[in-house]
Amino acid sequence: MPPTSSQRPLTVVPVPGQGAEDVLIGHDGTAYTGTADGSVFAVSPDGNAIRRIGTTGGRPLGLEWLPEGRILICDAHRGLLTMRLDDGAVETLCDSVGGQRMRFCNNAAVTSDGTIWFTDSSTKWGIEEWKSDLIEDTRTGRLLRLDPGSSEPEVVIDGMCFANGVAKAADESFVVAAETGTRALRRHWRTGEQAGTSDTFVADLPAHPDNIALGSDGLIWVTYASPTDPALTFLQTKAKPWVKMTVLRAPEALKPRPKRTARVAAYDLAGTLVHDIACDASAWHMATGVREHEGRVWLGSLVEPALAWFSL
Repeated sequence: MPPTSSQRPLTVVPVPGQGAEDVLIGHDGTAYTGTADGSVFAVSPDGNAIRRIGTTGGRPLGLEWLPEGRILICDAHRGLLTMRLDDGAVETLCDSVGGQRMRFCNNAAVTSDGTIWFTDSSTKWGIEEWKSDLIEDTRTGRLLRLDPGSSEPEVVIDGMCFANGVAKAADESFVVAAETGTRALRRHWRTGEQAGTSDTFVADLPAHPDNIALGSDGLIWVTYASPTDPALTFLQTKAKPWVKMTVLRAPEALKPRPKRTARVAAYDLAGTLVHDIACDASAWHMATGVREHEGRVWLGSLVEPALAWFSL
């Protein structure tokens, strides 16, 4: 296993909004992100120019590219959306599954045939109470697919313990979904002898994964939003239901919380660890979005009013 790089410095790029949760990179190096007030921003590669493209009217999380100058947006409140880069116009692709509104649309990947693979983290708790889903261990998260021209998603994997980031393999033979609660990456095969089946891509990760993304280097990059937490592990594995309910009703300060960290990893298509990189978390922390683009690794954060990056 490659050694973890200790306290690699980060370049912090402020944005005019709290919680730049994910990051998407254009061919010219422009970085795109969505913030808690619903805004989607474009940030120049040097960080000196920032423009507001538009707003979703909800809470944008995962971002992906679509054809014809559009961005796919997983909006925690409004579902799967698109936004035009030229005028900020928003269109809803889907907001329900089987007639039930999604509670927590989170992250996505788009394969070359136009199929959208995306997660709904919980059918019980929304983004404002994301910790409650992990404490209660509802296992209602799911990976879904939306075929081109359809408005009705299909459930691909259900029963996930907080379904989170999604990435496709470089050869598109499979897609991977992060399962935050169990610290695992789940795989669904698209092609080959195992097509249509699901298994585990990587198990027993050293921390809780959030968003994941295919890099320009062909690796699947993974954010670690928090190291393992003994209190959360106890609640998920040993606590009786009444204990979980007591913790759910407790003041926010008494609930398990993410530890301050800024760490990412990268895996090849065989699930072998290639990079495990820890960054200086003193000025910026809680990496929840990641994009490797031509040797620069951009990071987004659920809690910071800024993006950050480092060079490989």
